[in-house]
Amino acid sequence: MAKVCVICGKAKTTGFKVSHSNIKTKRKWRPNIHKLKVMINGTPRRANICTRCLKACRVQRAL
Repeated sequence: MAKVCVICGKAKTTGFKVSHSNIKTKRKWRPNIHKLKVMINGTPRRANICTRCLKACRVQRAL
């Protein structure tokens, strides 16, 4: 299962780490994703949610 937010679709992005001498090496930025129990269409389900969606109350946690 990919580490992708089911609400906003945020996933890892790639780019370059650039040193002082301008040498470029590949790197990744990984989103802060948690597997939580949330309410989706009125039913509690486990889903991968990023912390930005959780903080913005785009999803309701199931208790």
